[in-house]
Amino acid sequence: GVNEGIIAAYKHGIVRSTSLMVDRPLAREAAFFSKSCAGLGVGLHFAVTDTQGPKVDLCDVVAIERELRRQYHRCCDLLGQKPTHIDSHHHVHMRKELLPLLSDWSSAHRLPLRNTGTIQYNGGFYGQWYDEEWQPHPAPEFISVDNLEKILRELPYGVTELACHPAYFSPDLDSSYASERTIELTTLLDSRILT
Repeated sequence: GVNEGIIAAYKHGIVRSTSLMVDRPLAREAAFFSKSCAGLGVGLHFAVTDTQGPKVDLCDVVAIERELRRQYHRCCDLLGQKPTHIDSHHHVHMRKELLPLLSDWSSAHRLPLRNTGTIQYNGGFYGQWYDEEWQPHPAPEFISVDNLEKILRELPYGVTELACHPAYFSPDLDSSYASERTIELTTLLDSRILT
């Protein structure tokens, strides 16, 4: 559902770039789908965390660099080319102990790193809010057509990456952000957004 939703949001919506989690079961399918979408940017979604927390010690820069190198090479193998950019799951690349490593590494590989260069980042199109204990709460109004139109009208001059998570419903999607993905896809495909 996620792979098909992203492709639909590219072919019939406003999505122009995506990121690949190379260790997911359907990563090969995602890479295959992306090859039918000339012009779709595909980056590496560097993942060292999941819903249970870190999979690697986030303070061990040697382990992080080794994992980054492994995921980068897997991404290149799956895509048949290097990724267009790098970002990370749960934004771990923005952690103060990891940002220098990821920034240097992405510069050395001539790959933009989310939220570190001239391209601005906007995460406001997200259908949940978090309380003080970091518990998610549904907020479908944040991913409505009206709110996306407002976000787009208020973007600053220049290029902005607007994060989104479109998907078709899939019963096997294990995510705390599952139902919101289908709402996002509907919004991204809405004719009012396309004009």
